Amino acid sequence: MADKAPIARGRARGRSRGAIPPEPRRPGEAPAQADTTQEEQRVGRGRGRAAPPPSEQATLEASVQKLVAMTIAPPPQAPPQKAPPPQAQPMAGQKGPEPQSKRVRGPTRDPHTRPDHMKDKTGTSGQPIALLANYVNMKSRPNSAMYQYNVGYSPPVESRGLRFLLLRQQEEIVGKVRIFDGMLLYLPKRLVQDVSEFVSLHPNDQSVVKLTVTLTNELAPTDPAFLQLLNILFRNVLRKLKMKQINRNYFNPALAIKVPQHRLELWPGFITSILQYERSVMLGLDISHKILRMDTVYDFLNDLYSEDRSRFREMATKRLVGEIVLTRYNNKTYRVDDIDWSKTPQDTFSTSTGEKISFLDYYKKAYDLTIQDPAQPLLVSQPKARDIRARKGDASPILLIPELCTRTGLSEEARADFRIMKDLANYTKVDPSERTKTIRNFLGQMKSVPEAQEILTNWNVEFDKDLIGLNGRVLPPEKILMGNTSFSYRPGEPDWSREMRGCPLISSVNHQNYLMVFTNRDADKAQDLFQTLTRVGPPMGMRFDEPQLAELPNDRTQTFLQGIERQLTPETQMVIVVLPTDRKDRYDAIKKFCCVDHPVPSQCVTARVLSKKQGLMSVATKIALQLDCKLGGELWALEIPMKNVMVIGIDAYHDTATRGRSVCGFIASTNASLTRYYSQCFLQHTGQELADNLKVAMAKALQKYHQINHVLPDRIIVYRDGVGDGQLSMVVDYEVPQMMDTFKQFSSGGYVPKFSVVVVTKRIITRIFLNQRGQISNPPPGTVVDTEITKPQWYDFFIVSQSVRQGSVAPTHFNVVYDTSGLKPDHMQRLTYKMCHLYYNWQGTVRVPAPCQYAHKLAYLVGESIHREPDEDLADRLYFL
Repeated sequence: MADKAPIARGRARGRSRGAIPPEPRRPGEAPAQADTTQEEQRVGRGRGRAAPPPSEQATLEASVQKLVAMTIAPPPQAPPQKAPPPQAQPMAGQKGPEPQSKRVRGPTRDPHTRPDHMKDKTGTSGQPIALLANYVNMKSRPNSAMYQYNVGYSPPVESRGLRFLLLRQQEEIVGKVRIFDGMLLYLPKRLVQDVSEFVSLHPNDQSVVKLTVTLTNELAPTDPAFLQLLNILFRNVLRKLKMKQINRNYFNPALAIKVPQHRLELWPGFITSILQYERSVMLGLDISHKILRMDTVYDFLNDLYSEDRSRFREMATKRLVGEIVLTRYNNKTYRVDDIDWSKTPQDTFSTSTGEKISFLDYYKKAYDLTIQDPAQPLLVSQPKARDIRARKGDASPILLIPELCTRTGLSEEARADFRIMKDLANYTKVDPSERTKTIRNFLGQMKSVPEAQEILTNWNVEFDKDLIGLNGRVLPPEKILMGNTSFSYRPGEPDWSREMRGCPLISSVNHQNYLMVFTNRDADKAQDLFQTLTRVGPPMGMRFDEPQLAELPNDRTQTFLQGIERQLTPETQMVIVVLPTDRKDRYDAIKKFCCVDHPVPSQCVTARVLSKKQGLMSVATKIALQLDCKLGGELWALEIPMKNVMVIGIDAYHDTATRGRSVCGFIASTNASLTRYYSQCFLQHTGQELADNLKVAMAKALQKYHQINHVLPDRIIVYRDGVGDGQLSMVVDYEVPQMMDTFKQFSSGGYVPKFSVVVVTKRIITRIFLNQRGQISNPPPGTVVDTEITKPQWYDFFIVSQSVRQGSVAPTHFNVVYDTSGLKPDHMQRLTYKMCHLYYNWQGTVRVPAPCQYAHKLAYLVGESIHREPDEDLADRLYFL
C-alpha cells in the first residue's frame, strides 16, 4: 500500500486573508453595517473588475481577438442588445463583419535538438505492429500559402479600431478573407503589387488617410507563423460547430452529460493542435471532458453555513481559495484567491466612461441576469499576467458573484471517493474503438457543416478523411530478477504481483528497532498490523521483532508529535503511525517532524485501511515492501547490459504553501543494477533558474557515486520531467551546459563522461491504437513509435509502457535533447523501457522511468506537506514513497 497520500491538494493556501469578522452571516443576510467610507473598487479596467462581458463580434474577428483582447462570444441566454462593457469602449469600426483583428504574436519555434550524428533515429528491435494515431494529414493544395503584409497609415492612426475601419474600406481589393491585427495583414492570396497604396476616409471628419500595404513575407504551410495562424483559424471552425471555449480547449454544452447523484456535469469536447511532424503537417485530435458542478458557489456557501455557522467564514475561505470557478455567462475560468466579505452585488463600480453602476444593474444590462441574493459576498481573483497585459497593465483584482460561478474539476475528497470516480470513468475513460469513432464522426461533421468548411476552403486548407496509419514495434517483456529466482510477466500484462508472492527480495532489512504509534481506539488495529507483518515478512526475507509501542490518549496532532519524540532514540529504524483519519494537517506535521526535525523513515497508514480483515494480508504485504524500500532494501531488478552508468530523474512540483515557489526533486542511481538512489530536493522561487541548483545537485550525486563505487560513472543519462511548453530551450541552452560544467570539478577537469539528457512528457495529445484488420484496441505494453508522429528536428520517440483495463492507454513522449552517449536508438529505447519497470511502489510498469517517478514523489511530499528541504541523513533511502 502506498504511504498515505496528502489530501486537499492546492488548499494549503486556503487561509483567510486578514482577520475573520466575529459574526458570520449566511449568504444573503444583510451585513451588520456597510462601510461607505471604503474606496470603491472599479471593474473593467479599474480596481477590481467584474468578469469581462462578451463582445458581439460573431465572425472570425471574434475568434482571433479573443485570444489576446480577452473578449468573449455572447452566451446563448444573452439578449441581442447588451449594455456596453465596463472596460474601455470599442473604437469606431471594431464591430462589423471584419473577419480578423488579433494581435498575432511571433511564432515560437521548437529548438533543433537532434544531434548531428543522429542521421537515422528509428530503431529496429522488437516485433513490427500496425497502428493508428489520432492525427490527420493536411493535404497539399495549390496556392496553399499565406501572404504577410505590413499596413502603414499616413497620417499615423493610433486607434486600433479605426485602423480596422480604414482597411475595411478597401475590402474590394484586399478581400473579405483576411487576418489583421492593426499592423500585420495576412491574406490567402497575393495582391497584384508587392507595395500597394490606397486612400480611405476618416469616419469622423472625412479627411484622407493613405494606407501603404507592403508584402513582407510569403509563408509556406510548414512555416511556424503559418501553423500558428492555422491553429487560430481552426478554433473558429470549432466555434462554427457550436462548441464553446473554456481555457484553451473547446466543449459542446449541447451534449452535456449530467451525473445527478454527484451533482456533476460533463461537457465533452476536443483538444486540437496543428503542427509540422516528421513528414507532413497534421491535425492532432483527442477527446476531452470538462467537469462542472451542477450547483453554484452560492449553493456551496449555503451548505457550509448549514454545517457549521460558528466557523462558516473560516471554512468557506479554506475550501474555496485555490478552487477554479467557471462563469457560465462567458465561459471563462478564474482562480479564487480570496473572499471579500465587505462587498456585495449592491456595491457600485466605475466604468471606463466614469459611470457608476452596481453589480446588480450591470449583470442585468449586460447579460439579462438577475442576481437573486443582493447581500452575498464577492469572490476575489487576482489577474494572470496575460490578463494584466490585456487590461493594459491593470493588476487590480477581479470580483466575481458566487451565484453566477460554478466550481470546476474535482476536489481531493471527490477524487478519493471510489463511487464518484467509478461513475465518471464510465464517461471519461473512452475505449480505443469509441475514441476513434468519435474522432471520425467529428471529421465528417467538420466537412458537412458549410460554415466550418468555408473557413478552411477560404484559406486553401484541406485535411484527410481518416486517421493516419503507421508502423510501430513491440519490445519483448523484461525478465524480473528476485533474490533467488527470475521470471517474465505475461506479454500484454506487465504486472508481477502474483509472481512475487513468497519470493525473497534482492536485499531486505530486518526490523529490530522500530516504533509503532497509535491512539488507544486503534490499539487493536495496530496489533493486527504487527501480527500480519510477522507473517508476510519472513517469506520475503524480512523479520519483524516486537516494536516499541506509543499508545496515545487522543488524536490531536501535538499528541502524536510528543508521543513520537518521547520514544524516539538514535537507534530507531522506522516510525509506523496508525492515523485515525486522513486529516492533512496531522499527516503534514508528522512528515515534517520525521523528515526535517528528527530525521527517521516513517510510514503512515489510516485505521480504515486496517479495519478490513479480509484484505489485511494484501495490505500488510504492500506495507512491508514499502518499509523495506524506506530502510534501503531492494525489491527486484532487471538485466542492465551497460556498466558503470548513472541514471538521474528530475521533476518539479509547485509548493502549495508559498505561491510562486516550486520544489525540484533530483534522484540519482548509485549502483550497477540501478536500484539504489541518492535523493536531493531544493526549493526555488519563480524566475530562478533551475540549473543554479542542478549544478550543486549533480556535483553531490557524483561525489556520492564515487564514495560508494570508488569510481565515477562512465555514462550519465538524465530523464528530465516537469518541462512545460516553451521551456525546452531553457533546458537545452542553460540546464545542459550547467550540468556539463559540473564535470570539470572532477579529476582535475579531465572527467568527460558520455552524457545524455532526455525530456519526458506525459501530458500530450497523442494516442496510439492497435489496428488489427479494422478492429481497434489498445497497443500492447512495450509499443515504440519513432516515425510519422515524431518531429524532424528532434531525436524523439513514444513508448506505451502500461496496460489499462478501462479506456485508452496513453503513451509517453521522450525527446533526447542532448546526446554524446553513442547509444543507438534501439539501446536508448530499451533502456528507457527497462527503467519503467523499476518503480518499487508498484509491482508493474509505470508511465515514466523510475527515477522520474521517484523525483515526483519526493517533490510532491515536500511541496504538499513538508515545505522544507529534508534532512541529508535520509538521502540514501526511498523515504518519500
